Amino acid sequence: MHKYIELQVWPDGAPNNNGITGEEENPVSGCIANISTATLLVYPAPDPNGKAIIMCPGGGLTKISISHEGHEMAEWFTSRGITFAILKYRLPNGHGDILLSDILQSLRILGDNKQKWNIRKIGVMGASIGGYIASSAAVFFTPDTRPDFQILLYPVISMDKCITHLNSRKQILGDAPSEEIVRAYSTDLHVTEETPPAFITAASDDPVVSPENSICYYDALLWNKIPASMHIYPTGGHGFGFKDTFPYKQELLCELGKWLSNIE
Repeated sequence: MHKYIELQVWPDGAPNNNGITGEEENPVSGCIANISTATLLVYPAPDPNGKAIIMCPGGGLTKISISHEGHEMAEWFTSRGITFAILKYRLPNGHGDILLSDILQSLRILGDNKQKWNIRKIGVMGASIGGYIASSAAVFFTPDTRPDFQILLYPVISMDKCITHLNSRKQILGDAPSEEIVRAYSTDLHVTEETPPAFITAASDDPVVSPENSICYYDALLWNKIPASMHIYPTGGHGFGFKDTFPYKQELLCELGKWLSNIE
């Protein structure tokens, strides 16, 4: 696998602060914690087809699972001509605006490098809480940051305490958010006819993030007539990514590859 290019998301300083200090940590293999500086790790496609993706790994907002939901996915995309960038986002630490700031600025960075890396279409992708970050970019974009498509793997979507991932919600909204704040941060409630097309996948037996999150987002997309492809597999649990242990890996990659080929 070729080397990635490392870009600072906020080289001149971020407009907001998550209050985290000290060095980054590696609590378990393949994960990074205590992140206070956002970085974009870009794997340019050797034979680009005009598409690029920004991947937001999961990790429950206490860490980022940057290996199996990041680096280990890169070759599958770049071998298909898709430039693959991993967002090592700042952990919110109770500051709800941090995540959206980082993903939107990352979209600006790739947009500024379209000519350099032969990019025409830029998509967002995320796994678990990273799926929440990606869907946030898909519904809360600014005029200069609208993604062209979105790929969500077993995503957190709603902040409703009945179906959300509670620890992640706490990291974003604090201990006792108002109903108004919960609705404001639930991305399914903000889908419009301008939301980009979506590919969504999850497993029925996910014990961590209810697939109801995927379903409510898919319903919102349908209501707004947004093209959407959803694949909920009977087994697979949570956090399967592109792992060989996921029993439907080949089916997933086949469907995803087919879907991406139709993004023009």
